[in-house]
Amino acid sequence: MDDKTADNKTFGWSTIEWPVFLVSGGGLLLFVILSLVDADFVSGQVNKYFGLSCKYFGAYWQWLLLLNFFIAMALAVSKYGSVRLGGTDVPEMSTFRWVAIIMCTLLAGGGVFWSAAEPMYYFTSPPPAFGAIEAGTTAAVIPAMEQAFLHWGFLAWSILGTLGAVVLMYVHYHKGHPLQARALLYPVFGEKIMTSTLGQLAEGCSILAVAAGTIGPIGFLGLQVSYALNQLFSIPDAYVTQLAIIIALVILYTISAITGIHKGIQLLSRINVLLTVALVALILVIGPGGFIIDTFTQAMGSYVKDFTFLSLFRGDTGWLSWWTVFFWGWFLGYGPLMAVLVARISRGRTIREIMIAVGVIAPLATHFWFTILGGTGIFFELGNAGVISGPLKEAGLPAALLAVVGQLPLSSLLTPVFLALIFIFLATTGDSMSLSMAICVTGQDDPPRSMRVFWAVSMGVAAAILIKMGSGGIGALQSFIVITAVPVGFIMLPTLWGGPKMAKALYDEQEQRMAAAADTVGTMN
Repeated sequence: MDDKTADNKTFGWSTIEWPVFLVSGGGLLLFVILSLVDADFVSGQVNKYFGLSCKYFGAYWQWLLLLNFFIAMALAVSKYGSVRLGGTDVPEMSTFRWVAIIMCTLLAGGGVFWSAAEPMYYFTSPPPAFGAIEAGTTAAVIPAMEQAFLHWGFLAWSILGTLGAVVLMYVHYHKGHPLQARALLYPVFGEKIMTSTLGQLAEGCSILAVAAGTIGPIGFLGLQVSYALNQLFSIPDAYVTQLAIIIALVILYTISAITGIHKGIQLLSRINVLLTVALVALILVIGPGGFIIDTFTQAMGSYVKDFTFLSLFRGDTGWLSWWTVFFWGWFLGYGPLMAVLVARISRGRTIREIMIAVGVIAPLATHFWFTILGGTGIFFELGNAGVISGPLKEAGLPAALLAVVGQLPLSSLLTPVFLALIFIFLATTGDSMSLSMAICVTGQDDPPRSMRVFWAVSMGVAAAILIKMGSGGIGALQSFIVITAVPVGFIMLPTLWGGPKMAKALYDEQEQRMAAAADTVGTMN
């Protein structure tokens, strides 16, 4: 390694695509500065464009996610599912580590935070798609879980790393271009997208969207853990406590991002999965295990039956804007860089393996996790109305998890463990997204450490500033997430036909190689 290469590897500034960096980092910085200067103005503008985004793109996103899932599953069960990606027949990591990284990145990005609260919201205020249902009754249980399954299920997961990952792996490993989000537009523009201004703009928009989507959960973590520490140990639920929590989180996921996929990132992911499995087993034993199993089973059956109807429901656009469309915008924002991450860790995997792991296994595990926490909360709410919904209404999302765990035996032991789980879970999102952003800015599979540190710290600083502003800062960011998803929705569109087209091309190449090898063997014999 020469001196220049070593310098780039250490400091990284010579490897940056500055237009991409300015669009993404500059856009994020501008949002934070404007929020500090005039929060009311920013909030007003964000809410205005949030409304426009939901109005004009909500239905498009619903169709995009649904078609993405159906095409991905069709590809998985077709003959093209056997195609092995990445130019190697040996996966670079074990199946458990591979699935653990995939699972933890999105579930940590909000699933852990929402899993106790979201089903309770729907239980106490049934979604409009289910018609007239009396809130807070047994009739509201399955619809509540169904709606949560929709938002964190097959559609959400599939947009993150199925067809998009196939396109990126084809362009990167088989065509030799950098592993960057702009390659999602390759099916339309070909090789020129990798060096064009449009490609750089698409890259910057993709990074900005995932940064916004990750900053929110970082801020939520500070609020949730601070609230819990106050309830448990009377530590002041104040900004200094929230800031200390965010700093600790940033230090952890920055170190993890620096050490890379095969060390820190996969280690934290493995810890998360093992700890989650242990907690799930424990709750099934000491909690309402029968109710959880029955609710999961019935809700899954109803979810599958109502799948297409719920996915395309447009009966109450106001409600959809604040729930379904918001979540679709959030997941779309994660889409390009999650696809980059999946492509980075999936070399040697078949198309079928990727589709099933991301589009089926991960959603089912997420559904069960939501039933463990959300279903447990509903069980206690049915027995004593207000025991969960009361704290949720009074203190918001941070109170939901604490209220649910507080009703379980061994709650004094379980609560700190759950908080530790959330902390480590979110660290896996921070480290993997910091790495993905650094990959996209530099075009390197193993980007300079300075770039990983920059993005890791920047997201933490932005979260700290926004929660300092109060609920308006984080609220504005939540709406901003949906706005940043508008261009990303078009970046993801070409994967609908690009994924199958590239799978076919690779399948044909694979068949030709096998035929040539068979001819060679026959000739030798």
